[in-house]
Amino acid sequence: MISRRRILALFPAAASLGACASLLPGQGDPAQLYTLTPKSSFAPDLPRVTWQLVVEQPVAAAGLNTSRIALQRSPVSLDYFARANWSDTAPALVQTLLVESFENTGRIVAIARESVRLRPDYLLQTELREFAAEYFPDPAQPPLVRVRLIARLVRVTDRTIIATTQAERTQRAAGRDMEPIALAFDEALGAVIRRVVEWTLRAPGGIARPAG
Repeated sequence: MISRRRILALFPAAASLGACASLLPGQGDPAQLYTLTPKSSFAPDLPRVTWQLVVEQPVAAAGLNTSRIALQRSPVSLDYFARANWSDTAPALVQTLLVESFENTGRIVAIARESVRLRPDYLLQTELREFAAEYFPDPAQPPLVRVRLIARLVRVTDRTIIATTQAERTQRAAGRDMEPIALAFDEALGAVIRRVVEWTLRAPGGIARPAG
C-alpha cells in the first residue's frame, strides 16, 4: 500500500465557512497541510516509448487554483475547509503527481515539467475541472470527493492536438474528519492519474511507438 504523508504546519485562519461551519472538519489548531501520492502500479502491458514528454501545469478555474481544500454544499456553491490546506496549489500538486507517476512507469525515455529545459516531442496539457468534496444532497453523510481532469496530447512540431480524453472519479470519504476526506481525494485523484498516464502512453494514431 502506498504510504500517505501528512505534514503539519501553522497557517493563518482560512475564511469562515458560514453558519454550518461547525459541521465541517479542519477548524482546530494546529492547522494541517495535506499532500497526495503518485501512482506506482500500472497495467503490465503498457508500451515502452521512445519519445519525450513535458507535462504542463493544469489549467484551473480561480476557485480551484489555490492551496485551499475545496468543498461544495450545493452544485452552485464553492467553499473551503478552514485551517486545512494542500501542500501546494491544486494545479501544481496535480502536475507534480503526474510527472512522478510517469516516472514510476519506467516506460518513457524522458518526462519533465515545463520549467525544465527539455526538448519534448509532445506536451500533455490538462484542465482540472473538478477537485472538491461534495456535501450534497445529504450534508449529514461523509462527503463525496469528485475529481475530473481533461487531457490533451499536443505534437510539438506543429502544435497540433492529436488526442483528447477526460478522466473522472468519485470516492466517498470513510468519515467526516479531515484525514479520511484527504484519503478520499488521494484515491480519486490516483485513479484519474493512472488513467491519464496509461492513455498517454497508449496514445492513438501510432503516436506511442514501442521502443525497438
